[in-house]
Amino acid sequence: MPQIFKIGPYIIFFWSNENEPIEPIHVHISENTPSVNATKIWITKTGKTLLCNNNSRIPAKDLRNLLRIIEANSSEISSKWYDFFGEISYYC
Repeated sequence: MPQIFKIGPYIIFFWSNENEPIEPIHVHISENTPSVNATKIWITKTGKTLLCNNNSRIPAKDLRNLLRIIEANSSEISSKWYDFFGEISYYC
């Protein structure tokens, strides 16, 4: 799992074994170790974030802060996504 950032105890990462066709751009968040049941965040064309699920049960305050950080770094995340997967599409 390519790690993008580590913020406090939270790891923001891509799941390296995405479906075929590859899902739209998104990141996963989990505490300390990447997990299959990690929280999933979609990134839109405008760089905003949409919560797909909070399977990691991240507290609301932490999750809001993480979403802001992801939005602030969305262009870097998009670039890393393209470098890793070789293509990019958006949920919306």
